Amino acid sequence: MVLTVLILREIQFMNKKLIALVAAGVLGIPAIAFAQASNVQIYGRANVGLDTWQATGATAGAAADFKSRTRIYDNSSRIGFRGTEDLGNGLKAMFQIESGANIDSGSLNGQSGTPNASSGTLASRDSWVALGGAWGDVRFGRQSIFWINGPAAQTGANFINTDVPFVTATSMGRVSTAIPGGAPVARQSNVLSYNSPTWSGFNGSLSYSPQSEAAAAGANADSSLWAVTLRYNGALDLQGDYLVNQQASGGAQRQKSTGLKLSVSWPYAPGSRVSLLWGRDKMDDTPAVAAFSALHDNVSATMWLVNWEHTLGGSWQVFAEWGKVQRASGCTALNGTANGCDGTDAVGYMLAVKYHFSKRTGVYLSYNQTRNGSNQISDYAAGGYSSGGAAGMPATSAGADPRVVAVGILHNF
Repeated sequence: MVLTVLILREIQFMNKKLIALVAAGVLGIPAIAFAQASNVQIYGRANVGLDTWQATGATAGAAADFKSRTRIYDNSSRIGFRGTEDLGNGLKAMFQIESGANIDSGSLNGQSGTPNASSGTLASRDSWVALGGAWGDVRFGRQSIFWINGPAAQTGANFINTDVPFVTATSMGRVSTAIPGGAPVARQSNVLSYNSPTWSGFNGSLSYSPQSEAAAAGANADSSLWAVTLRYNGALDLQGDYLVNQQASGGAQRQKSTGLKLSVSWPYAPGSRVSLLWGRDKMDDTPAVAAFSALHDNVSATMWLVNWEHTLGGSWQVFAEWGKVQRASGCTALNGTANGCDGTDAVGYMLAVKYHFSKRTGVYLSYNQTRNGSNQISDYAAGGYSSGGAAGMPATSAGADPRVVAVGILHNF
């Protein structure tokens, strides 16, 4: 009797293994993947709260204003999977698949009701596969280039709902969003990158994207994007980013966008730092944009920003930012009787306080205000957060001053 039970148990165990192998074959997964499951990590973030958003004072009058509205918002919630496999001889394989999740609505759309490219689908955020070793790593996939500030300014990215719009030097209003395809990119599809190891505090990344997948039949597919980032982490944290985004030839114009950003940050105490950031965006050979640029203009804008983060007693954090976008240059179009670059300045402020219940969970209260010049449209658009549109306020609402007051919960897992 005992022998019969043992035989039946062995048959049951073998059947389970057989089912697993058949499932792996059907799904196209190597059987060895089951043995590597312990190297896979599930992680993510939920960042949701209650806020009021408005953008009033438009140059065109009250009809172009966005009246105050109360919202249950989500900003940059996500879920991801990442893992590594030791291949031997110092070589390892790595992967990450990260997807944005609008857990306020369960849809593809941001606060304006328009699609947010960084949420709602698998691999909508940074997702890649890589081989690496002591020499660094090489990654293929969807990756963030240029806009990441490293440790210099993490307030809006990792601690609260949002911060000064131009903190990343990719959202300077007229120059960055009014010109189609013009801004230095934030998250880019189809990227090949090399990421170096760290030597005495220094490391760097090189990124390239051919940007040719969507070229129509008969059209030139000679666009390209490349970027370099250099970093130093020590008593001071330093970072420099440079990017060139060259559009395809063959049209009435061949726009080229370049971005340069520099930051210096002083971590004067644990969880506390003060940072200075400078950035410049330049668009050469632009299309014609009403009330701003003429065909073949070379326009540019510069921003400055100061960021402060301070930890009190381990559980409380306070944050403050001030930033300024200077008047754009290079416009030959007219805005009425004025030059199209006139009124393209902006100033932004942010104040926030956060209480940490644990290392993973905290609640925050934040105030954000941007004061736009008469021909400026800078807005809180990152993560689909604006109610003005996918990229923020439209040009018809130029001069309106967006303001956000929020209380939220942020949980990392």
